[in-house]
Amino acid sequence: MKYQIVCKKCGKVIGDFKTWFAQDQKCSCGSTYAEVDYENKALPDFSKMPKVHEDYQHLYFDYLPIENPENIVTCNEGLVPIERWEKLEEEAKRYGINCEVYVCRNDRNGGSGTFKDISAALAASVLKENGIKKYCLASTGNAGVSFATYLAKAGISFHEFAPSFIDEGSIKAIKNVGQDITVSASGYGAAKAEAADYHKANQVLISGGNTDPLRIESKRTLVFECLRQIGKMPTVYMQAVAGGTSPLAFEKGFNDLQKAGRTDLKLPRMLLVQQDECDPMVTAWEKAKAHDFPQGWEHDYEAKKDLKTNIGILTAANPGNYPLVAPLVRKSGGDFLRVKESELPEFGKEMMQQKGILLGPASMVCYAGFFKALGEGLIHNGDCVLLNTGESCERAAWFKKEVLSL
Repeated sequence: MKYQIVCKKCGKVIGDFKTWFAQDQKCSCGSTYAEVDYENKALPDFSKMPKVHEDYQHLYFDYLPIENPENIVTCNEGLVPIERWEKLEEEAKRYGINCEVYVCRNDRNGGSGTFKDISAALAASVLKENGIKKYCLASTGNAGVSFATYLAKAGISFHEFAPSFIDEGSIKAIKNVGQDITVSASGYGAAKAEAADYHKANQVLISGGNTDPLRIESKRTLVFECLRQIGKMPTVYMQAVAGGTSPLAFEKGFNDLQKAGRTDLKLPRMLLVQQDECDPMVTAWEKAKAHDFPQGWEHDYEAKKDLKTNIGILTAANPGNYPLVAPLVRKSGGDFLRVKESELPEFGKEMMQQKGILLGPASMVCYAGFFKALGEGLIHNGDCVLLNTGESCERAAWFKKEVLSL
């Protein structure tokens, strides 16, 4: 067998994805948190891999949990440019910092222009390979559009459950590929509950959420891409965070490198950013930090109420993944940062002036976080900083309008 799924809680070897799906994505111990372990621990010499390739599933086929390449569903995603942005390096010099800055351009992904595309692509491939005909999930927009796109291409029926604030562009994109969507009368929590009810009532497979091994395995390839494209591991990893799958996936990719003998590499400091209108992880972290991280600190968090944020895809008001993500941030020597949502259009205007592009509002949270990190002394001389931007501005007409009005 090419791989096996192992429970993260009890260590039991569960089997392949066919077994995992048959068990409703749960271990016999009740845990839904599992990861993929590969029989062949070796990894390629990334410096010798092709510099140009169509999609990440074919390039990294030997290191992904899919058995037959004929089942790969792709829209040329995953191998997006990791660009060096010298303008941000010049900004860092104003703070007395000499560093390298790279930006992962997920807005140029092949499916929907977000970093959800790599997860949806692998999910579609594995679901197709295992004969799954129906699938559902709850999302605030980006994941729903990505999964709708890729599952339609795989011939799999998909039902999205969305909160009331989902943007019209996402609704249209899901319907345009012939998939179904139910918009809740309430928030994301209600949408998740409705998806869970639909899953149980109709015996339709549901996304495993932020710790879904399909999501983790796909997103971990960003670590490989760093070595393939820039030839080294960044010392600082930054992104806007809601659920926190990508940091966990980055750690999984790093751990896989360690198992392959790359003990010379070091996990980057993780600087995770939230906007002030929805910042439950930042709030919990600040409390723990102020009390010197007392025992059990990672379980001390609260859901945000009365959200006023306009960034629908960053509205995880109840940070259920915090107990996993926060210890990772601390282990890496990183931090959580808060930026002002009201200032994001100004950053967008600056990006347009400097780069001639405008990314989506969640991407701008990460971009603004870079400047916040500089101001707080969290980026050091000699650092190699990777900004993992989330999405294009294609479905955020409101944000583009705000930026252009300045």
